[in-house]
Amino acid sequence: MIATLVILRFQLPHAALAVFCGVDRSTITRAVGEVRPLLAARGFAVPGQPGLRLRTLADVFAYAASEGVKLRIDGTEVQVRRPRAGRPGRRAFVSGKKKQNTIKATAVSDQDGRLLWLGAFRPGRMHDVTALRTDGIDDLLRRHPGVRAEVDAGYQGLARDFPAQVSAPPKKPRKDAPAEETASWEQRRHQQSSERICIEHAIAEPRQWRCLQRWTGRREYFEDTALAVAGLVSDRAAAR
Repeated sequence: MIATLVILRFQLPHAALAVFCGVDRSTITRAVGEVRPLLAARGFAVPGQPGLRLRTLADVFAYAASEGVKLRIDGTEVQVRRPRAGRPGRRAFVSGKKKQNTIKATAVSDQDGRLLWLGAFRPGRMHDVTALRTDGIDDLLRRHPGVRAEVDAGYQGLARDFPAQVSAPPKKPRKDAPAEETASWEQRRHQQSSERICIEHAIAEPRQWRCLQRWTGRREYFEDTALAVAGLVSDRAAAR
């Protein structure tokens, strides 16, 4: 367990940690391979309810509906190594925003910036809304009409389809719009941004872990690593 936490927190090479622990490198690799999926499967802690863990997006919506929690939803992406030339789907990892090879994920937090869920992992080229819809968010919004969510401009399509539940930043007025219209837009944009800023704090905390600043391992291990780190961060946030 300690070896896995050190690897997750500092991304030390397995061989270097093996020297510190006085064991063979394969021992560290095997330990991490066994413990990391267990940490990833724990789910996310809920404030004031130590026996409850949120593992799926459906769990999050059910919790938000029962407790009256207004959700904050946003995407995050981590740079990964470029796939080798000739591999199918190589361009799928190129992020249009970052202009780098990335893996994206969607984060959900409450109004206090506590991380409730991380998921919808996909290559960097896929749009944020597409990933969430693949995870069934449209059906969940229909099933829980009382759940409200704040999102950024990347989720305008979701806000258009569910205007009573999903709030996105207002569209920018035309360049020749009257000054009072521009001032009203700026005020509404600032208010929506203030309500949504807590998700940025929720995303920033897992990014303090070295492995989520830039992923240098195999891409098939990234999801378990991100979930393990996010679950540990949620434990600390729920205890505040």
